[in-house]
Amino acid sequence: MAENNTLLEKLDGLVSRFEEVSTLITDPNVIADQKRYVKLTKEYKELNEIIKARKEYMQCLNGLEEARLMMAETDPEMREIAREEATACEARIPELEEEIKLLLVPADPQDDKNAIVEIRGGTGGDEAALFAGDLYRMYVKYCEMKGWKVALSSCSEGTAGGFKEIIFTVSGEKVYGTLKYESGVHRVQRVPATETQGRVHTSAATVAVLPEADEFDVEINEGEIKWDTFRSGGAGGQNVNKVESGVRLRYVWKNPNTGVSEEILIECTETRDQPKNKERALTRLRSFIYDKEHQKYLDDIANKRKTMVSTGDRSAKIRTYNYPQGRITDHRINYTIYNLSAFMDGDIQGCLDQLIVAENAERLKESEL
Repeated sequence: MAENNTLLEKLDGLVSRFEEVSTLITDPNVIADQKRYVKLTKEYKELNEIIKARKEYMQCLNGLEEARLMMAETDPEMREIAREEATACEARIPELEEEIKLLLVPADPQDDKNAIVEIRGGTGGDEAALFAGDLYRMYVKYCEMKGWKVALSSCSEGTAGGFKEIIFTVSGEKVYGTLKYESGVHRVQRVPATETQGRVHTSAATVAVLPEADEFDVEINEGEIKWDTFRSGGAGGQNVNKVESGVRLRYVWKNPNTGVSEEILIECTETRDQPKNKERALTRLRSFIYDKEHQKYLDDIANKRKTMVSTGDRSAKIRTYNYPQGRITDHRINYTIYNLSAFMDGDIQGCLDQLIVAENAERLKESEL
């Protein structure tokens, strides 16, 4: 029982903190301080899960003790019940220990956030743009299955279809924590529609998944933002070309990690409503800065970890989609499956689950619980 006890000791230390947080989130002074309140409610949610697991764990440990005592009974029926109880507890205890260990490893604080996803056609011209379009469709289908909302931010279409670049926001529960594994270079091998000889070409698209920043995460001096408006252009009847609904934002930002200043330019044209476009442009500015400031944090994780699972290195080739063989390979965990058409229809959960398992194993090793 020695290991159980060290685990219980770790858990006992959290009980008083849970009680403290429970009291704090009902305190009017705390509720008035939005930044603190948001932080505490998040901590409450995380601790609540651990406390629930602790309760079940203790019930199992006690149940096992009682069952062992009951086995000494003379009544054979009672002994049989005790044996069944002991077997159930013995099976559940190691499962609970694994669950608790994972809960005790500090989660990535960004995991609960919404995500901004950027897909860009890489090497391969028209074919890369078509593939970027296929990836966009795949993510939209996946988000529909999850009940997440997708809002388009901006896109520039490829000459033969698809997208040279497409940026969209996904909102829902634990979006960034799930989609962050998609950051990197996606390589496709197939016969392009434009190819007459039937030769297989290789091209690529890059995906970047950024956590959407809350107002509390980033300090922006809104007075220093330069705004201009312009006509959106493109198809869309009378309104689009007459009304200046597109917004462009320029902001000079000083990187706290390097001390270097740079101008950030963001355009937003997706709605016909200028204030809405302004709001979306601001959200993207916040997330862009947040991502840059957290790059150092991501790099630190990457240096510590041996796996490529979620290092934030966007130049790494993470997955190959081979159409002639109907095969998908994720290079980070050597995971290969042959269900390409279902995968491209949004059935990507199986692969994500494998990545999450690999990542959790890495996190457990790191924390040496």
